[in-house]
Amino acid sequence: MLAPTSETELAGMIAAAEAPLRVRGGGTRPIGKPVAGEVLSTAALSGIGLYEPGALTVVAQAGTPVAEIEAALAAERQRLPFEPMDHRGLFGQEGAPTIGGVVAGNISGPRRIQAGACRDSLIGVRFVSGEGEVIKNGGRVMKNVTGYDLVKLMAGSYGTLGVLTEVSFKVLPQPETEATLVVHGLSDAAAVAALSAALGAPYEVTGAAHLPAGASGPETCVRIEGFEASVRYRSDKLRALLGSHGEVTLSGDGPALWQGVRDVAPLSGSEGDIWRISVKPSDGPALGTLISGLGGSVYYDWGGGLIWARVPDGLDLRAKLAARAEPFHGHATLIRAREETRAARPVFQPEPAPLAAIQTRLRAQFDPKGILNPGLMA
Repeated sequence: MLAPTSETELAGMIAAAEAPLRVRGGGTRPIGKPVAGEVLSTAALSGIGLYEPGALTVVAQAGTPVAEIEAALAAERQRLPFEPMDHRGLFGQEGAPTIGGVVAGNISGPRRIQAGACRDSLIGVRFVSGEGEVIKNGGRVMKNVTGYDLVKLMAGSYGTLGVLTEVSFKVLPQPETEATLVVHGLSDAAAVAALSAALGAPYEVTGAAHLPAGASGPETCVRIEGFEASVRYRSDKLRALLGSHGEVTLSGDGPALWQGVRDVAPLSGSEGDIWRISVKPSDGPALGTLISGLGGSVYYDWGGGLIWARVPDGLDLRAKLAARAEPFHGHATLIRAREETRAARPVFQPEPAPLAAIQTRLRAQFDPKGILNPGLMA
């Protein structure tokens, strides 16, 4: 295993490499096709290089544990806006998720509907290309937008364009309080209608999920955050709005509920493949019905626009979605499956030919030797 302790050492290792490299941070997110090659660990590239609470900016090396960054932010009552999920429970992994892994996967949680994805908070990166060249892009404040598109490009590239060494984020203050309203007993279609009504209202919803198998039956959950007086006012308004859809209660432990939604807790701890499906919210219930009929189970996040599904081992869910009478307009990503299943079919939604050609050219430009996580996104 290659374990560089500095960016310079990392650049030298990549420049000298002639065989494939498996880029790894904390090793807690084994997403994508299996990659053959020597492990290149960024875990030793760790530490917060700059944190300016007054400027709402944090800069950290890519191998820095997410927990370390969150602890530093919490001490100043700040947070990462996009609520990154923790995959350890889903994969049964130990170790420490790293901030570089979060960026590489563009990992975002329930708050994405209000705060945007990881890439929307990312304002600067340093990385080493497949030729061993160190590239710096972006800056430490939002007004510095030099190369902004390249910063976005690295988010979700899964280490196939370069190995991240440093990332910069804008951060936001923690809210004073939160409230989670739960509507009970709704069907999937009725739940999506209720969530759409809440999201369409002027009450700044920061979480909108439906759990068909909640603790007390189907639970449709809406979160609001902010100053206490504002949350109280908006909670009353949303309770009245959602009351026309069903019985509404106030959750006694909203933070734990949303952590479970974030980390796919309803589907963790049992056998089966896990898929992540991004669709138009109004299409979600029909897909959920199909998946249930195939012996699977689902829950919905992002107002119904994100479906987490567990299906029997080896089931090609993407093919089942495509075989419906209604065209499938969305993205289905195989998140967890046995290695032989991930090797046998595309893990990510195949792109249209023009987009696939652009991706191929980008990888050829940034990694002409084809050594960084080759085939992971095939």
